[in-house]
Amino acid sequence: MPRELPGVESNVSTTRVVTGVSADAGSQRRWHLLDTAPLLAREGITPVGTIVAVHGNPTWSYLWRGLVAASLQRARAGRPAWRIVAVDQLEMGYSERTSLTRGLPQRIADLGAIIDDLDITGTLVTLGHDWGGPVSLGWAVRNRGRVDAVAVLNTAVHHPAGMPLPSALRVAGARSLLATTTVKTTAFLDTTLALADPPLAPDVRAAYRAPYASSELRRGIGAFVADIPATPDHPSTPALDELAGGLVDLTVPALLLRGPRDPVFGEHHLDDLARRLPHADVHRFEGAGHMLAEERPYAELVLDWLDDKGLSGGDPVDRGIRAEEENAHDDAQPFVPIWQRLYDRRDDGDTAVVDLTRRVGGEPLDVSWNELAQRVDQLAAGFAAFGIRTGDRVSLLVQPGPTLTAVLYACLRIGAVVVVADRGLGIRGLSRAVRGTEPAFVIGEQAGLAAARALGWPGRRISAPNLPAPAARALGVEASLAEIAASGSRATVPAPPSAHDEAAILFTSGSTGPAKGVVYTHAQLAALRDTLGAHFDVTPDVGLVTGFAPFALLGPALGTRSATPRMDVSAPRTLTASAVAEAVRASRARIVFLSPAAVANVCATADALTPDDRAALAQVRTFLSTGAPVSIDLLRQAHQLMPAAAAHTPYGMTECLLVTDVTLGELESAQQAPDAGVCVGTPIGSGTVRISALDDDGRATGDLSDMPHVTGEIVVSAPHLKRGYHRLWATDRDAVRGTQAHPGRWHRTGDVGHLDGEGRLWVEGRLPHVIVTTDGPVTPVGPEQQIESIDDVRRAAIVGVGPRGRQVCVAVVETTPGARRPGLAPSDLAERIRAASDTPVAAALVVPALPTDIRHNSKIDRSRLAAWAERVLAGEKPSAP
Repeated sequence: MPRELPGVESNVSTTRVVTGVSADAGSQRRWHLLDTAPLLAREGITPVGTIVAVHGNPTWSYLWRGLVAASLQRARAGRPAWRIVAVDQLEMGYSERTSLTRGLPQRIADLGAIIDDLDITGTLVTLGHDWGGPVSLGWAVRNRGRVDAVAVLNTAVHHPAGMPLPSALRVAGARSLLATTTVKTTAFLDTTLALADPPLAPDVRAAYRAPYASSELRRGIGAFVADIPATPDHPSTPALDELAGGLVDLTVPALLLRGPRDPVFGEHHLDDLARRLPHADVHRFEGAGHMLAEERPYAELVLDWLDDKGLSGGDPVDRGIRAEEENAHDDAQPFVPIWQRLYDRRDDGDTAVVDLTRRVGGEPLDVSWNELAQRVDQLAAGFAAFGIRTGDRVSLLVQPGPTLTAVLYACLRIGAVVVVADRGLGIRGLSRAVRGTEPAFVIGEQAGLAAARALGWPGRRISAPNLPAPAARALGVEASLAEIAASGSRATVPAPPSAHDEAAILFTSGSTGPAKGVVYTHAQLAALRDTLGAHFDVTPDVGLVTGFAPFALLGPALGTRSATPRMDVSAPRTLTASAVAEAVRASRARIVFLSPAAVANVCATADALTPDDRAALAQVRTFLSTGAPVSIDLLRQAHQLMPAAAAHTPYGMTECLLVTDVTLGELESAQQAPDAGVCVGTPIGSGTVRISALDDDGRATGDLSDMPHVTGEIVVSAPHLKRGYHRLWATDRDAVRGTQAHPGRWHRTGDVGHLDGEGRLWVEGRLPHVIVTTDGPVTPVGPEQQIESIDDVRRAAIVGVGPRGRQVCVAVVETTPGARRPGLAPSDLAERIRAASDTPVAAALVVPALPTDIRHNSKIDRSRLAAWAERVLAGEKPSAP
């Protein structure tokens, strides 16, 4: 037994002699384990239950030291105390080495033996990682009456037939290499430990290696790898099959945690577990990998989850969707599915969608309502015949236009869940999004399918265009949309989904962290349509030009014609004024919807407009720009191009696409107000906005309030608010923190701001960008606006440098003309910056261009900028941020 373990309190590491069972019956086996019971008893703390934690290969109970420490810290603070029992499986860690070869059935029996010997009573939770997953779940399935909850980290209970094992396991398990890689050398052990990111500290790495110092002590590592049931006739296959089949009857609370960057267990393993445990809560720690317990604060999440499930002694906390809230839309009005208005016009020969990127006889492609409705029906029936079922996730890699419109509505019509992640995420972000949803089907154009093939994205392939047979084979394409539609013309469209079935997973921009999949139901999409249509008075003859991807597909839902102008939708700044005018003319649109970056380039390219272009733009009655803050000067320039239009700049986010709205006139009136930040107006429709006040540490801890002039996190509620995030249980939990006492569904936006005396919302920045100084928290937008009033400052960002609570404000600016290289601002500019800002500015830096997100090309990445500023002020040679 080890005398000391880094990060583990004394008297937690212990040994226990247990009578062997099954093939080991009649023996006495010495187990090593971490057990917090003695410490809790010594301190007079009674545990609410026991968590039995089981490691995998080649780790040992040391893997769970974070859970041990977190549980003890909570217990000493008066919070629910859990006894942690983390075992070293026999042949592993500091437990006994024996002559017995232990397969999965024996290991499940071994775990049962020590649980029985410890005489654990009361609430019992199992927790497993890697091979500890099947061992712990196997015991739970066989002891349903004794287990109260189960949780696992990066594990699997079934490997699809025909799919090769991960390369790392194939190499390690190859008969010719098994002994060399796992027993004779430390190769397998070293490779596994090297998976941790950030790398393990030297003392932690040494602690992991200590019990495996010789080949004799590493025999268990090799035996574990050899026990992987890669074939049906493997001795452990029946036990794994029994476990996999038995999970469907395990109805206790379940938690599935995963680090996606795992070369051993893929997304399909998580997907399989989620299907077998459909009630399970799932959380993916984006950026983490196989050694999740070393990379992310999983322990706090597990303990929070147990609290929420009522297993810590309190009442369960319902952080999900309550039935009455799901049905609120039905109570207000009958549910009208999002495709209904398209079907209402199915006999109409007028234009539904105009594609400015494609030409027929020299004119833009024009698709009628009749043609679109017919195509949707054909595709819907064809998709169903192809095997797409209600709830199947379908990744769409098709450019906006008539084809994507038809595919989207056909998928929605049969209840498939569309996964929409645009190219603005970048190839890595897009790949994370697609793989994270584990789609069953991928529908794409040739470039998208090539990326899917190269990056190993899952899902059966359908091509948007007809491809030559060799190209289709190379890309793994089983059918084209034309073939799907042809088969659908002879089939029947299945029954539609219900209002509360999942409809779509829309990915956030990734501008404030890894992109998150936002889940919408059919009722919530319908509510979005209704809110948008009512607020902006969208009627069948209005028409839309949409240069903003999230709204590019709403025309048919609103029953009005739509057009996407010639542009790269993943790069909004590619849109020109001439392209907008062309789209308005082709679609006879009276509403134009653009992103802020698109607006900026439209205004910058206005000189190229012809008299006919200007005449077309003069017919626009409503102009909208959303997705990021829009300056009043930019709105004025856009209004000059569309002089008859009411200029609006709604505020929203992927989680709730419309929250508030403000017009240009209202913005000009608000300029006289003393409020800091960007005025985004009042709530749209039946939406509600509240503020959770910031405390002195810059955290949003206040109760939801509509009191004016209180700065805090913006919290919103609306019928069209998302259901939740895809497989992000902890993120969902945080998004509704502190809202349970308030009726309705709520979402913490992560934005900070305040309400004024007239009920208008002012946005002051993002919660992660709040600067916590010795004088309290500082929100960035107000000081930035003051600095941007300087003539030669084009844009400004205020960031915090230094330790939280003692941060100082640093200004980083783009100048006019632009700086040739990044560095300290000239002294005269620095002085003017300090004079313009009411907030003390410790230093001023200039950059040729501020870093922004890809999708909007306008949201400043203040987190990246703060890290860069800190390095520069520490003496590092300035480079581009």
